[in-house]
Amino acid sequence: MASKKRRIAVALLSGGLDSTLAAKLMIDQGVAVEAISFLSPFSSGGSREDCAAVRAASKLGVRLKLVDLEDDYFEVVKNPKYGYGKNLNPCIDCKIFMLKKAKEYADVVQADFFVTGEVLGQRPMSQYLKALNLIEQEAGLEGKLLRPLSARLLPETEAERKGWVKRKLLLDLRGRGRRRQMDLAEVLGIVGYPSPAGGCLLTEPLFCVRLKDLLEHGEALSLRSVSLLKIGRHFRFGLNMIIVGRNEKENQELVALKSQEDYLFEVPDCGSPTTLLSGPENEEALRAAASITARYSDAKGKKILVMYGCRDLGLSLIVSPSSDKDLEKMRVR
Repeated sequence: MASKKRRIAVALLSGGLDSTLAAKLMIDQGVAVEAISFLSPFSSGGSREDCAAVRAASKLGVRLKLVDLEDDYFEVVKNPKYGYGKNLNPCIDCKIFMLKKAKEYADVVQADFFVTGEVLGQRPMSQYLKALNLIEQEAGLEGKLLRPLSARLLPETEAERKGWVKRKLLLDLRGRGRRRQMDLAEVLGIVGYPSPAGGCLLTEPLFCVRLKDLLEHGEALSLRSVSLLKIGRHFRFGLNMIIVGRNEKENQELVALKSQEDYLFEVPDCGSPTTLLSGPENEEALRAAASITARYSDAKGKKILVMYGCRDLGLSLIVSPSSDKDLEKMRVR
């Protein structure tokens, strides 16, 4: 008698509790799980080598494919077909984008169906029934996308109809509460999962103010520009952006992210931030950046010497430190 074919599922694994539980439920039903995780430039998580998805895949004992979201994903962020959530989070478009990428990976590993950790009603924009159906349709995965945590509240999928998984062993979770997930994690021996709070900078108001400012001024969205949005104090002077490091780590990051056309500023011989000026070169912007640098330095006096330059700090300006009123006019917030 021929042995039953072991089915393969591509599981979207963020490393959070829900996606980890979804993958675990499949493994416990004998499904071969191929995990895929997306590294977003808008993530506030850890390094590529030690992100939550890598840790979760290791604990589950599954293979993990990491996919960097770059240029084509920036287009989704700038022009989402289904709009933004409360801030600049294009949650529906983002999920569709990731599932289409997962579909490409499924062809490589010859997967039979797809798995996510979505919970009906958990997220107001992307996890209500109409949105779940829309995401499935737009990704071209009708009937092939299994959401184990809410499956018994949703239409039966191909994997259930064909007996690849048992519907009675799937869950009926709904809403934002996490008590049942936490209880199940304890039963299944899943520990050390991250807190559900945070993770995507596109949901954080301050970051989104900065991103909106960048887009409104026609600046390119790139890995570099997103990295700059994450650090420092931000000021807008016309078409110029002025970013002031808040500590030594940020000072070093600004130096590392500087382009050939950017200027750097520092006050010599005292505690000083590093300031980066980007945008078209003009005397007023140079003086504004120098004054802001002087304001955040430890230098005392009405006139402060500030060193600056593109290639090195070989140029100088003597300026008055910016007043609080001037700072508030320029501050991006």
